[in-house]
Amino acid sequence: MYRYDNFDHNFVRERVAHYRAQTERYLAGQLTEDEFLQLRLRNGLYVQRLAPMLRVAVPYGTLNSQQLRTLAHIARHYDRGYGHLSTRQNMQFNWPELPEVPDILEALANVEMHAIQTSGNCIRNVTTDEFAGAAADEDIDPRPYCEVIRQWSTNHPEFDWLPRKFKIAMTGAAQDRAAVAVHDIGIRVHTADNGEVLFDIWVGGGLGRTPVIGALIRADVPIKHLLTYLESCMRVYNRYGRRDNKYKARIKILVRALTAEGFKAQVEEEWAHLKDGPSTLTEEEMQRLVDAFAPPEFDTFEETSKLSEQRLANPEFSRWIKHNTVPHKQPGYAAATLSTKVTGVPPGDVSDEQMEAVADWADQYSFGEIRITHEQNFVLPHVPQDQLLTLWQAAHDQGLGNYNAGLLTDMICCPGGDYCSLANAKSIPVAEAIQRRFDNYDYLHDLGDLDINISGCMNACGHHHVGHIGILGVDKKGQEFYQISLGGHSGHSGRAASLGQIIGPSFARDEVTDVIDTLFCVYLENRLTSDGEQESFLSCFQRIGMDPFKERVYAAAD
Repeated sequence: MYRYDNFDHNFVRERVAHYRAQTERYLAGQLTEDEFLQLRLRNGLYVQRLAPMLRVAVPYGTLNSQQLRTLAHIARHYDRGYGHLSTRQNMQFNWPELPEVPDILEALANVEMHAIQTSGNCIRNVTTDEFAGAAADEDIDPRPYCEVIRQWSTNHPEFDWLPRKFKIAMTGAAQDRAAVAVHDIGIRVHTADNGEVLFDIWVGGGLGRTPVIGALIRADVPIKHLLTYLESCMRVYNRYGRRDNKYKARIKILVRALTAEGFKAQVEEEWAHLKDGPSTLTEEEMQRLVDAFAPPEFDTFEETSKLSEQRLANPEFSRWIKHNTVPHKQPGYAAATLSTKVTGVPPGDVSDEQMEAVADWADQYSFGEIRITHEQNFVLPHVPQDQLLTLWQAAHDQGLGNYNAGLLTDMICCPGGDYCSLANAKSIPVAEAIQRRFDNYDYLHDLGDLDINISGCMNACGHHHVGHIGILGVDKKGQEFYQISLGGHSGHSGRAASLGQIIGPSFARDEVTDVIDTLFCVYLENRLTSDGEQESFLSCFQRIGMDPFKERVYAAAD
C-alpha cells in the first residue's frame, strides 16, 4: 500500500498545526461559528444532533494494522469505545470533544492518516472495490490510480470550493463492486490487448433528492491523460454548476441540463487546452505508484482437500466460506469478509476491542492489510485457505464471524435520527427490527442474495435508491414514516445499475417489518427455478413488475 513521502508527512502535519491554532482561536471567541464552520468541515468535523462527529479518511478503503490500532486507540480514549464504518469506506467517531480533535488529528498523522476533505464542497475520498488487488475477477488493481487522483485532488486550489461535494469511484474488476454508475464521476480501469491501461469515464451519477445513473462520456482514455480529462470535467462543473441552490448544485443536475452529449462537448473543448499540459502523467510517476501497490510475497500452496474436509466437519464454517469469502487471484488464498451485522448492534459499528482483534488477524493472516467495504464491513484481502478456519473461529468469538455477507441481514444503514441532525427519521431501530424478524439462516439462505439499504433522509447516505429493497425515512407532520422502493441495484453481479421504484404511500415504523415480510411472500410465490437454481429477488421483480408486490402490500395494510 502507499506510504507517505516527506511531502506528505509535512503537508499533513502542517494541516494539523493549522487546525489546532484555528480551534484555539474559536474556543477563545476569536472566530465566529460561521468562520469556524468551513475550517472544521475541511478537516472532517461535523456538528451532529448530539455531539461532534469526526470522519477519518481511509483512502480507497485500504489501511494497515498499525493504522487500525490507532483508530482503536482513538475510539477508546477520545470516543465511547467504538467507531462507525461508513458506506464511503471511511471511519467515523460520533462522540469526540471539540477541543480534543486536534489531538486526534495528530495521532492520525503519526500513522499516515488524516481527515482532510472528508466533508465540504470538495473532492471527497476516492472509493473502489474492497477486494482490489485480490479478487480473481480483477483485470487490474485500481488503487494506484485512486491514489494519483487522491494526490491530485487534495488541496487542489481550483477545486477546493466546488458548487457541491464531489465523489469519485473506480473499479478494475468484471463485477462493479464500487457502484461507479451512481457517483459524480465513475471510472472503469481496464487493460487493452496490448497491455495499455485505459479508463472509461462516467459522469453525472448520484443519489440524494434526484437519483441519476451516470452517462459514459468517454471510453479508453489513456493513462497519461487521466488527470487532464478529469480536470476538464471538473472545470466545466466548477464553471457552470449552480451555486444559487444547493439542492440543484450537484454535477448530475448540470449534466441533465446540458444533456450528456452537451456536457461531453464542453469537456472535450476544455480538454483541447489541457491535454498534454502540466497534469499529464509521466511513466515514471505512475510506475512509482504502481510499485507502491505491489502484491505481497505470496506463498505457493499445493492443492489440498483440507478446506473441503473442514467444511464437511463444520456446517457453520462452511456457510461462512460460502457467503463471506471470494476467490483470490493467487491460488491457495481467499479474501474474507468480517461482518459487523449482528442483531442488536447498529450496522457498521465496531468496538475498540474488535478493531484491535482485526489488526492482530491482519498481521497473522493477511500481510497486515485491512479493507473497509461499501457495505460497512471489514475485509482481510489475502488469507491462506488453510488459515480460514482459525480466522473464522477467532472472528466468531469477537462477534465478527456472521455468515451473512450479501444476505438480507447484511444491510446498509446510515446513522439516521439517532445521530444525524439532517435525518427525518431513525434508521437503526428499523434495521434492528428487520434483523430480529428474519434472523434465521435457513430462511435467509432461501431468500438468497438480497440488498436492503436504509436511509434516514433524502441525502441517501444509506444508498436506499440502489437497494433491491430501499427504505427511506420521511417526516409526516412531525411523525416518522418510511417510504419503500423495489428493484434498485448498484451495478455488481454483472448487472447494469438501476434505481428503485417507489411502491406507494409510506408506512409507519411498526408496519415496516410486516411490509418486508409480505414482499418476501410475493417473491417466494412467484420466483422461478431453472436447473436447480432459484430466481433471485431482483430478477423476479424485474420479470413480474411492481403490481403484484404493491397489491399484496396495501391489501395487507387494509
